[in-house]
Amino acid sequence: MAPTDKPIEQKSPAGDDNPMSALLESDYGLSMPMRGEIREGVVARITPSEILVDVGAKSEGVITGRELDSLDEATRRSLATGQEILVYVLDPEDRNGNIVLSLTKAREEQDWRDAEALLDTQQVYSGSVAGFNKGGLIVKLGNVRGFVPASQLGPARRRRSEGDTPEQKWARMVGEPMQVKVIEVDRGRNRLILSERAAAKESREAQKDRLLSEIKPGDVRRGHVISLAEFGAFVDIGGADGLVHLSELSWKHVTHPNEVLRVGQDVEVVVLNVDHERKRIGLSLKRREDDPWTVIQKKYQIGQLIKGTITKLAKFGAFARVDGEDEIEGLIHVSELAEGHIDHPRDAVSEGQTLTLRILKIDADKRRMGLSLKRVSSADYEEVDWETVAAGAPDLDEVERES
Repeated sequence: MAPTDKPIEQKSPAGDDNPMSALLESDYGLSMPMRGEIREGVVARITPSEILVDVGAKSEGVITGRELDSLDEATRRSLATGQEILVYVLDPEDRNGNIVLSLTKAREEQDWRDAEALLDTQQVYSGSVAGFNKGGLIVKLGNVRGFVPASQLGPARRRRSEGDTPEQKWARMVGEPMQVKVIEVDRGRNRLILSERAAAKESREAQKDRLLSEIKPGDVRRGHVISLAEFGAFVDIGGADGLVHLSELSWKHVTHPNEVLRVGQDVEVVVLNVDHERKRIGLSLKRREDDPWTVIQKKYQIGQLIKGTITKLAKFGAFARVDGEDEIEGLIHVSELAEGHIDHPRDAVSEGQTLTLRILKIDADKRRMGLSLKRVSSADYEEVDWETVAAGAPDLDEVERES
């Protein structure tokens, strides 16, 4: 929120009028300053020990060396003769007749007035997390430190506040943007209380609309998991929630999202689709990794012998996980389990059994691999087996002995 451009007029306390002030104001257009007033002035002169400022009074005001020493180097370097600045009147006339001014106090005073205005209007303030303590987060409004208690944080941020110490709970949130409303201002106690929760609904709708207008399919976004459901996981990607469907969580089979994710976990996702009308975003976790099936055809060939572990039995065959490929399973059709007829795969193999198998088919597009147990020693593949041995791989007998 920008500082007020013009000074806020203040009336002299009753009984404080004096004839000289009235004469100067009426005859010379000079306005006598009052203690606690914020004025717009012009830098008249800068010396190593003080800065003189024309504030439209009978004499120039002074920013003392003590005040200058409290300013950061960047602020001091930015001051220049002729520059317009806001100053706070510490003393309209000290014992030496000087108007004593403060630059720091003016900024702080203006920040407090801005905070009071925000409290009155209930306007949402956009800031960032500047720090934390054991009870919550710090968000600065100008130079005034505002406190956001843990109870006033938004639900998504509260879910992420895991740990036993303040550092574990809050440290990773420092620097993150935060939208808040002012819910309490007590200048006497230097107390400014802010609430993300109060601003959440209003700010989230604005953030969501802005995000929906910006993102497009293919974008990569960082976010955190806010909830899990049977059909997938909801991820906050900085203003809007997107759904990672169960099928988009991993290249390997997942029965429930809690097998790969937990609430509060930071993740990187790919935007799959954006439905502007229904305000829905489709996300993918698995597409941040290479699809294991894209390399299958290069890594394996038809007729090759591999090791596989039986993972599941069905009436039509047995599934086997290829050793060294956690996400790749092939099907051994019931007709490829034994030379003779069998009624059920359990008559030939059992779950957990590791076997030597031969690859019959690879269909990367349909994500399928056909395997055979009965053709491991088939003469039809003698040429392939000899080529494998020649290439330096273990020969058929070795593979069979190991299995």
